[in-house]
Amino acid sequence: MRINGAESLSSSSKSEADDMIETENESLRERVCDLEKKVLEQGDEIVCLRSTLADVLRRLNQLEGSRTLSLNTSALKNGNTPRAGNHYGGNGHHLISPTLSQKEVTLRYRSANEHPASALRDPVRRVPSHNNSHSSLPQRRAVHYQSTGSLHSDSPSSSSVSPVPPASPSPSPTRPGTAQKPQRLSGTNLYNSKRWSSTGDFNQAQNFSVAPQPSTLASRLGTKSLLNLNLRSQPQQNHNHHYHQKHGTRDATYNEEEGSVRMFLRGRPINLYAPTAEIATYDITKVATAPSSKLKLDWVYGYRGKDCRSNLYLLPTGEMVYFVASVAVLYNVQEQSQRHYLGHTDDIKCLTIHPNKLLVATGQTAGHDNHEGKPHIRVWNSVSLATVVVLGLGEFERSISCLSFSKADGGSLLCAIDEGNDHNISVWDWQKNEKGHKITETKCSMDTVVAAEFHPLERNQIVTCGKGHISFWTLDAGGTLYKRNGIFETTRDRPKYVTCLAFTQNGDVLSGDSNGSVVIWGRGTNNILKVARNVHEGSVFSICVLKEGSIITGGGKDGKLIQFDTSMHPTGYEAQIAEHLGGIRTVSEGRGSQLLVGSTRNCILIGSLSMGFSPAVLGHTDELWALCPHPTLAQFLTAGFDRIVQLWDSLSRSVVWSKDIAEQAQSAAFSIDGRIIIVGCVSGKWIVMNSETREIYSTHIDGNEPIQVAKFSPDGQLLALGSRDNYIYIYQVSDGARNYTRLGRCTCWEDKRRRRCSTGAIIDKMSVGVGCPCRTEC
Repeated sequence: MRINGAESLSSSSKSEADDMIETENESLRERVCDLEKKVLEQGDEIVCLRSTLADVLRRLNQLEGSRTLSLNTSALKNGNTPRAGNHYGGNGHHLISPTLSQKEVTLRYRSANEHPASALRDPVRRVPSHNNSHSSLPQRRAVHYQSTGSLHSDSPSSSSVSPVPPASPSPSPTRPGTAQKPQRLSGTNLYNSKRWSSTGDFNQAQNFSVAPQPSTLASRLGTKSLLNLNLRSQPQQNHNHHYHQKHGTRDATYNEEEGSVRMFLRGRPINLYAPTAEIATYDITKVATAPSSKLKLDWVYGYRGKDCRSNLYLLPTGEMVYFVASVAVLYNVQEQSQRHYLGHTDDIKCLTIHPNKLLVATGQTAGHDNHEGKPHIRVWNSVSLATVVVLGLGEFERSISCLSFSKADGGSLLCAIDEGNDHNISVWDWQKNEKGHKITETKCSMDTVVAAEFHPLERNQIVTCGKGHISFWTLDAGGTLYKRNGIFETTRDRPKYVTCLAFTQNGDVLSGDSNGSVVIWGRGTNNILKVARNVHEGSVFSICVLKEGSIITGGGKDGKLIQFDTSMHPTGYEAQIAEHLGGIRTVSEGRGSQLLVGSTRNCILIGSLSMGFSPAVLGHTDELWALCPHPTLAQFLTAGFDRIVQLWDSLSRSVVWSKDIAEQAQSAAFSIDGRIIIVGCVSGKWIVMNSETREIYSTHIDGNEPIQVAKFSPDGQLLALGSRDNYIYIYQVSDGARNYTRLGRCTCWEDKRRRRCSTGAIIDKMSVGVGCPCRTEC
């Protein structure tokens, strides 16, 4: 009995011990989970601190720039010539002093043919200051540089993912005739933490100590790309030769009888006809002097959401980053300010953010130019707008459709999908060498691939999806990619398209599809854990996992945003955007409880599920051909193939009104007083409407070809319409530009070959009673 009692006591004590151990393990897991959450929160706080520091430095630079600008202005008024001077921080690192404007800076690489005395100077020149005294601000910035090693450290042990600049400011010796390699533009250099307004700020005149010559300017304005920072300065005779070659007439001929210049643009012949008054005096060998004023991009309207995905993010600087055409836009809604990255040479198709929230990667499509139009990837700094590295020139077949930085290893790898026939997937060590290093490349899928993402918790794990598939990739130590396709248990579960990807906080994969379902895939497996069916009517275009763990899904057809908990149970919160704004294309987390929403009709909305959404960016959804400024107000009109006419206010940069005219628009014009709008259409119709009430007064038709240009005469009594059928239709204007009486049409020919004449010349001469200036019949 005692033995049995002892055994029972020992078994009970063991069970109690097991219960205690299990309880402690449970408590330990909870504590570890809490610690992980705190680490993530602290990581976010560090990113915010980095952003705040960058913003403080930007404001300091603005103050210094405004002070320098005032000194420059006073010096120029007094007739003083600016003198070059070098400023150095306390630790020997070069700092850039802005001059001419608070956001302009010049970088120049030393030529190998320069005077030997200049060999001791830094190959990266700063803009010379206009006073001899050293500013105290660069010294203060040097102190900050010393104390922010986590963000701006130049030591080799820095955790920064940006390339480390050389420790010594002295240039390496170069042989004559050998191009000097450009210094890598690090995203961690403190002087780069100034927030530049545009990539073009780097491409100013290269030396302000002497007056710039036209030949020097011409050789530097070839492209907005930061890659031309490594161009060596050439001797003066070479500059002159390059200037005449670039603007010369080697490939152009002038026909004096027809008054036309024939040239070739990318192999295609182009005929340009001289104005009638200049036919007799035109000299093709004369080279006109380029204007001294330069254009600078101020504002970009629109957003590309119709055919691109996952291209809207919030940066720690408070700006949202997106793209349209070949411009990456950084837009601060609160400050109503924009900055632009202009390094691309053709349309951008994809965008991704580095885990440090400071670096951005963008991929472009293939262009018409054989060299500059090659598809490639650019990694750039979102604060300085400096290009860090250019990847894949000559490596991609078509557009880059998807990009993703690795998350689990701090962003050392970059994944890209090529839109070529094989839809290749490639993985890049983007920090290795000056052009990066492609680790591997393999065929991704037979069909379209719409998304590719690195796993946030698993190293070297990539998930891709697209038409009829979702694939799970593993990159092994030897640089080989292995693929496992997702297993759909039934034919019902297999969708036509898997349209989007996201990851839960525990590492499970979320996928949305064309059936309106959201599927949960187990971490590390290719099996389905759970399916939430009929979440949306139509495709699920976007899934966003918020920091607290809840899930937001966006429908492309129903335009709804629906919130779910971590188990994919609806929380009851949902919102729907207006139908005319389109469906949901992408959703990302904004400030606080705000969400950023990109729509299929190229709009960006900001709001929350509880308060609703309002548009922050509007645009057209198809080709845009009609553009005309208001004659008296700070407004302009746009119209395009989407049948929408929009009046914009250029001061508030917002839409005054929009109207659907049910016709594809090709051209537009304001009347002299700005009250009447003429809209030329693709079908040959042209519409008369009121610019204030949007009322359509009348619709006319001339031919069945697009009306490509419309113009009122200077006195407002005549209207000319230029059609693609090579006719110019002339109308008499009456009743406050409401009524139009056709006077005739002009057609121009020469040796039985039709040619276009100057609509402006016809209008100017007919308005004073001279008649048609062309040798024509009207």
